[in-house]
Amino acid sequence: MKSTHDPSRRTFLKQSAAGAGLLILPSGVVSGKNSPGNKLNIALIGTGGRATRHFEAVSGENVVALCDVDENHMAKAAKQFAGAKHYVDWRRCLEQKDLDAIVCSTTDHTHAHVANWAMARGIHVYCEKPLANTVGEARAVRSTYLGNEANLATQVGTQLHANNNFAKVRELIREGAIGELKGVSAWGNRQLPKPGYFQAKGTPPKHLHYDLWIGPSAFHPYHPGYFEHDRPGSNCLNWNMFWDFGSGQVGDMGSHTMDLVWNAIDAAPPTSISAEGDPFNPDVTPVKLTSHFEIPANDWRKAIKLSWYQGGAMPDEPVKNALRGIGHGALFEGTDAWLVSDFGSHVIIPKSAKDGDRFSRTGVKGGYNHQAEWITACKGEGKTSCHFDYAGQMIETMLLGLVAYRTGETIKYDAATGKITNSEKANSLINRSYREGWSLMG
Repeated sequence: MKSTHDPSRRTFLKQSAAGAGLLILPSGVVSGKNSPGNKLNIALIGTGGRATRHFEAVSGENVVALCDVDENHMAKAAKQFAGAKHYVDWRRCLEQKDLDAIVCSTTDHTHAHVANWAMARGIHVYCEKPLANTVGEARAVRSTYLGNEANLATQVGTQLHANNNFAKVRELIREGAIGELKGVSAWGNRQLPKPGYFQAKGTPPKHLHYDLWIGPSAFHPYHPGYFEHDRPGSNCLNWNMFWDFGSGQVGDMGSHTMDLVWNAIDAAPPTSISAEGDPFNPDVTPVKLTSHFEIPANDWRKAIKLSWYQGGAMPDEPVKNALRGIGHGALFEGTDAWLVSDFGSHVIIPKSAKDGDRFSRTGVKGGYNHQAEWITACKGEGKTSCHFDYAGQMIETMLLGLVAYRTGETIKYDAATGKITNSEKANSLINRSYREGWSLMG
């Protein structure tokens, strides 16, 4: 989906590219090493946990490089992708000259770095969510992409977007099934309380390059708790609640659930943001959080209020039990009716409804292959649905909610410049500092 505010988009691109020294590929340059239809040379950056879900999708291409800070994970991946070169540092991996594309499944605090470095080398990128951990990172990644979008295929791993229900909800909203759109809410119920960073305990095992795992973030001593699995195939829930390693539920399930809304309303970044939640903890992101965003009007709807709820906070129900049983979902309010949706189903509730009325959600089956869409786009055929323009604006908005939460202020935002116009404290939280030797662009 293209951005709906082209004038400010062009202004943003011009200003951001000039300010950050970004690589802009000449018009007509093909960034890949293979012509359309040939197999791609792909590097898997991150080979354990979530990364294993991509193995089948890329098995028909040439996997020429594997990269992981955990050599045990890489050894398991090497059994399936024999002949691929091995790296423990993604910066060295990206120096491999024959790469067409990468799949980034690293820790959240390195996503923006990996994506930016790869795109600056003319390499297509599939990046797991969230695309960034700060507003500044989101803007930098989006700017790099916009400067090269004619030559690069990008996709954020919000694979639920491929469910046909996403397209159906968009269709209903755009066709006026609930009347004129007045406001939207999205929520997620996951709760992962943590008191603070782990204290030092033991030393990293020989197979784990812990300093590279820390990467650009502030150093925290090794503790095995960052790597113990909360569920099979994933350990992100052990570290993504910490400010230096993730953005908590905003970046985790928030990336999926807000996508259901963002796809339907053709949004742009907000002009005003407020938030409240758990008492601020300098180590850990909040479990309970409510964020409100004033979203500007576009060519088919008026300006609206968009809200995000997590960790037990919920929007008001249209009628009693209307949201019951929906752990992650969205509520669209129109002048004539409400639309309630989760990832695979939806229901329209008329404004005449009363407590006690029963409404059955309509399940929508089917969808497309999110990863295959990206691979096809890498070969010059079609466009991805969750490219870094679309996904970059969405995560920029969500992360602004965390800025408002940290300051306790209602902040005013100028999306053209990426500046908060009424709070220097809030502006100081747009970016973060990186350890020596690590840069967002390289």
